[in-house]
Amino acid sequence: MDSSPESVSHTLHVPVMPSEVLHYLSPRPDGVYLDGTLGGGGHSELIAQQLNDAGRLIACDRDQRALDRCESRLRGLPVSLVQSNFCEMPEILDQIGVSCLDGILLDLGLSSDQLADRSRGFSFKSDGDLDLRFDNLSGEPAWKLLNRLSERHIADLIYQYGEERLSRRISRRIVEARRSRQLRSANEIADIVWHCYPSKQRHRIHPATRTFQALRIAVNNELESLEIGLRRLPDLLRPGSQLVIISFHSLEDRRVKDAFRSDDRLLAMTKKAVQASETEKNTNPRSRSAKLRVAKRIE
Repeated sequence: MDSSPESVSHTLHVPVMPSEVLHYLSPRPDGVYLDGTLGGGGHSELIAQQLNDAGRLIACDRDQRALDRCESRLRGLPVSLVQSNFCEMPEILDQIGVSCLDGILLDLGLSSDQLADRSRGFSFKSDGDLDLRFDNLSGEPAWKLLNRLSERHIADLIYQYGEERLSRRISRRIVEARRSRQLRSANEIADIVWHCYPSKQRHRIHPATRTFQALRIAVNNELESLEIGLRRLPDLLRPGSQLVIISFHSLEDRRVKDAFRSDDRLLAMTKKAVQASETEKNTNPRSRSAKLRVAKRIE
């Protein structure tokens, strides 16, 4: 990876629904807020710009490269950067002396910067390893997972986390391919999935989209982290403050919706998920699948 200052400070990422986030979060100038998924820093910058010297934003991310990239962007703003999973925030806040928060934002999507980093395998065109980890110092990369798991386990994983109807065919092809060579690169594995699809079904979205999603969710324990976060984060909120979550696929959105409806500490503020405007969808295609839900901490 290029470690020059330009590569560290530059971001390709455009935050989704920025106006909606500010509307629902309604940052108070002297408030204390958490952006639990820093990413490209766009949402963090917008929130921090609403704060005065008495306010504070804690911005965390599992990806150290995201923190490095955002350091210069957020310099001069009342922001504390922390490498952490948002589900670990009770311990982190205790360590830095923060007792409660005036609002929390989670944007659960993959950032454009991660997709552009060819060394990490998030892109189907990447000739780098199919890693897919947010924190490359912990856990097992996806390519090792594919070379280790049984055909049945691969199929179950792709079906469960990717909702991929061709999961068994894809799993069979992966196991057949690895008999003759170790599978490693993202584009090699994407090509295997590509050829599992009939040609007439290869054009709307890339055939490997659901498979890559499933592997990414698995290696990062994303759904487990979300479930833990949904249990733990409401206790950090001051009564009357908001929890704003943006999800990008049904597995996430279903969990957020169910938690907001069933948690006695929360009052759902959005009957239906808020979606990006048509103008934003045209200018920022990533926003097309985004769903924003809001809940208020009650007494």
